This record gives sequence, C-alpha cells and structure tokens, in this order.
Amino acid sequence: MRKNLSVVALATVTALTLAACGGSADEGSDDTASEASGPVTLTVGASPTPHAEVLEFVKDNLAEEAGIDLQIEVFDDYVLPNTALAEGDLDANYFQHLPYFTSQVEEQGYEFDHFEGVHIEPYAAYSNEWETIEDVPDDAVFGITNDPGNQARALDLLEKNGLITLADTGDADPTLLDIEDNPMNFEFIETAPESLVRALDDVDLAIINGNYALEAGLNPVTDSLFVESGEDNPYANFLAVRSEDKERAEIVTLNGLLHSDEVREFIETQWPDGGVLPAF
Repeated sequence: MRKNLSVVALATVTALTLAACGGSADEGSDDTASEASGPVTLTVGASPTPHAEVLEFVKDNLAEEAGIDLQIEVFDDYVLPNTALAEGDLDANYFQHLPYFTSQVEEQGYEFDHFEGVHIEPYAAYSNEWETIEDVPDDAVFGITNDPGNQARALDLLEKNGLITLADTGDADPTLLDIEDNPMNFEFIETAPESLVRALDDVDLAIINGNYALEAGLNPVTDSLFVESGEDNPYANFLAVRSEDKERAEIVTLNGLLHSDEVREFIETQWPDGGVLPAF
C-alpha cells in the first residue's frame, strides 16, 4: 500500500510539474505572439493632394517592412484634421505648415508638436481671365483666403511681385488691414481656401493654396501668373502630433520614412515640374 501511495504521489507531483512547465511555455508563447502580433496601426489625417498621395506611397512601399499599418484619413478642409488630432481620432496629421500650425495652436490651445518639413507646395496666383499679371487692370478683384496664416502668405506673395505694400506693423501674420499701398486699387474678397478654385470664374485672379490647385489640375509653375520661390521657403508641410506622442517609436519611424530617399524620389518623379518640392 505504501508503495502504491508513493507511486501515486510521485505521479501527482510529476503531473503538477509538467502542468507548471506547460503553463510557462504557454505564457512564453503568448509573449512571443504579442511581440509578433503584427504591425502597429497609425491613423494619419491628410489633405488629398499631395499629402495623401505621399502617404499612400509610404503605405504601399515602406510602412509594412517598418512595422507600421498605415491608415490614411482624407480631409478636404484645414480645420477638421487638427480637431480630430486633438480629440484622439488621429495619431498624427500631415497637411499644414508652420505659420498655420502656430496660429492654430495659439488660437485653439492645442497641445501639439511637429517634425521637420517634408514638402513644399508653391503658392501661386491664377486667373481664368488674364494671361499675365501685366494684363490685370486697375480695380481688379482678387480672391484671397480667409485663413490668417495663409492670408499672410498670399499678401507676402503680392508684395514681392510689386502689387501692394504692407505696413511694417511687426505682426507675424499681416492681414488685409495691413495693406499700406494699393496703387491699382485692387479689391480683395475673402473666402475659405477650399473655395478659391471655384471662385476663379467670379474674380479676376485668385491666390490659391498648392494642394487645392493641384486637386483642380492647376500647376503652380506652368498655369499661374506668378508663383512663390521654393528657396528658403518657410511653408514646408510636416507631420504634426499631440505633444505627448512626439517620441512614440512608431511615429518617429513614420517621420523617418517621410524623409527617406525613396519619398524624395517619389515627389520629384510624381511632380517633375516643381508643383511639389521636397523640403529635405
């Protein structure tokens, strides 16, 4: 009887030991599965052109190998991408330049940060009525954005082309109220930036953001009356994030992909005439 009990006890101990070992193996398997569970999903908001196109290239060619499942949410305006980022619906957005970013952070109190610029969309003036700026008459009507950051950019472009003079007020973002000299008595009509392409038939000239111009089939280099220079241009578009996420490994990785040689080559190939310029 004692011998039988000893055998049973030994069998019980052995079974428990095996079960414990089996449990450790299962836990190890779970950890391994967790580590190899697949790429990390990042949802990034972007304007359709060129931002979403650049992201699509990254998604199709670079993201998977880097361990990122890139989801792209397209926005047609400049307000919602920052709202969605602030509310946590996006991990990052890619549509804005520093002056606009700064104005929105100051006005809305966003706790955002950003990376370095990826590309520049040259800002330009277009007309369905006139072929050159010399053709534009006195009292002509100009369409201009009502977005403060880009309105300052448009006014700077007009001043650099000798059409107006801005008062030296010290403001970082001059507005229409800061026009000091308007020798040809141009009239300016403010509208939402996404509406300026549609307004071309109703005005003599409109100064249009590069992404909306490209979406409408307008090339800032070949179709405009005048265009800003890409050299030392402060309006490079970048990846923006909540401040708390600036050092998230997968976001840092995505930013690295956006600054890769492959992306530079894609931009230069996709827009060979300079409608979009790499900023790195």
